[in-house]
Amino acid sequence: MAARASVSKVQSHRKLPILLFDVMDTLVRDPFYQDIPAFFRMPMKELLETKHPTAWVEFEKGLINETELTKKFFKDGRHFDLEGLKDCMRKGYYYIDGIEPLLHNLKQNSYEMHAFTNYPTWYLMIEEKLRLSDYLSWTFCSCTIGKRKPEADSYQEVLHHLGVEPSSCVFIDDRIANVEAARNAGMVGIHFKNAVSLRERLSSMGINTSCETNRTTGDDESIGSH
Repeated sequence: MAARASVSKVQSHRKLPILLFDVMDTLVRDPFYQDIPAFFRMPMKELLETKHPTAWVEFEKGLINETELTKKFFKDGRHFDLEGLKDCMRKGYYYIDGIEPLLHNLKQNSYEMHAFTNYPTWYLMIEEKLRLSDYLSWTFCSCTIGKRKPEADSYQEVLHHLGVEPSSCVFIDDRIANVEAARNAGMVGIHFKNAVSLRERLSSMGINTSCETNRTTGDDESIGSH
């Protein structure tokens, strides 16, 4: 009872729902599928066959660093240009069409937003280029929490940190397995397809996705009446 009362007290002082966003291919283009095979000059099929089966996952969970990734990225331990790879990734990061204006509007409407994403410390390269933190917090990155979606404990980690009921969280991701895991945890799950459909879905839930920029001082009385 005490724990539930505590949660209720926290919720009463926050604007709900809290929005949790996957990053890669939901907010930001993921360079892996096109740019990285081109960088290594091999088709995706060959890249998947020659890369180490767990190295990237270990990197995402913060279990290994860049130097260790370089040594084991490929099964045969072949050397590659790490800085060249990082530069390739940087060039490939950009906002998914329509996402930045949507994030801007949600921010203007004071919604609490967090990244909940599987990514290594290279998320800092995304931040450096796109300034995603202008809109949300990089709170739940796999490399910092040591857990990855769709592992059930990653969602519990998020809920424990936020201190709200699962139903007060809206989770958006382009991977249906991650969305289903969020729903299993009691969150509202949205399968991301594009910014237009996401805006429509959020609006249908009563989340204000528009930005009222035409208010003037003369509107103060009407603002106070809402």
